Amino acid sequence: MEGTLTEIDAIPTRGRRGQVEGPLLPATDVDAAVGAFLRTSPPAKRWDTDFSFDWSRADAGRLTEGERSAVQFVTIIEDHLPGYFALYEQNFPVDDSVDRETFIHNRELYHFTVRWAQEEDTHARVLARYQLATGLAEQRELWDSLADEGRKHFDLPYTQAVQFFVYPLVQEKATQIYYQHLRQVVGDPLLKDILVRLSRDEARHFSFFADMVGRYLQRHGDAVVEPIREVIAEFRMPLADTVRGYWRWALKIADTARYDHTEAYDHLVKVVNRAVDARSDKVDELVSFVRACGQLGPRL
Repeated sequence: MEGTLTEIDAIPTRGRRGQVEGPLLPATDVDAAVGAFLRTSPPAKRWDTDFSFDWSRADAGRLTEGERSAVQFVTIIEDHLPGYFALYEQNFPVDDSVDRETFIHNRELYHFTVRWAQEEDTHARVLARYQLATGLAEQRELWDSLADEGRKHFDLPYTQAVQFFVYPLVQEKATQIYYQHLRQVVGDPLLKDILVRLSRDEARHFSFFADMVGRYLQRHGDAVVEPIREVIAEFRMPLADTVRGYWRWALKIADTARYDHTEAYDHLVKVVNRAVDARSDKVDELVSFVRACGQLGPRL
């Protein structure tokens, strides 16, 4: 299960600005994963907030109170993009705080993170635009509410490189699934169209992170099992501990459309099963643990 490690495969050092610990993938693997991701969105298929929608059709009058609340909730989550992006800048720096080989790895990863950030920022912008176009919020009110939450620090309690791919694997898939559930119930056709585009993007993002985690398992095997387990053991969706009234709000939107991040756990199990041909006891235990966590139900 574990491949032969080269010098670039396992760079355990931690840079001055917080470079993660544990083995890194070779830059060739990162380049392959990034290239595959970028090819899933050729220019002709990309969409834009200003030109892809007829905003005159936006009609929040077709939404229930719960659906309106869900739009407001996911706008806040998506709008925290600067905090999410900063986390990768900090842990995978592209400057002289890391050695040459680590820089090469991080620079290849950066090709993904900047595209990912641009797409997620578009998600935040389109949801904000929907609120303004429908009268769900006024500009100054919306700016203030997003700033109140956006100024709060976002962090993840991880030190191992692989964990920064496992966490978004689950988060992106859970978000994709929620957007699909929400699309099925909302009454505004324009909002349905927006949610289709958001869920497709999240599916592509999930595929990248799944590719990366699969490569980690193929190259490093049992060495990354415990870090993966740690992510699942303490998993919370983004901003669960910072957004004011998050738990009450999450329960409210779950009444509108199913909101359960554990729906993503089966997809993690599939990634593990595809990546590992010869299963070790550690991998078997990991699969059993992830499945058991999924059966426990959501912790939002």
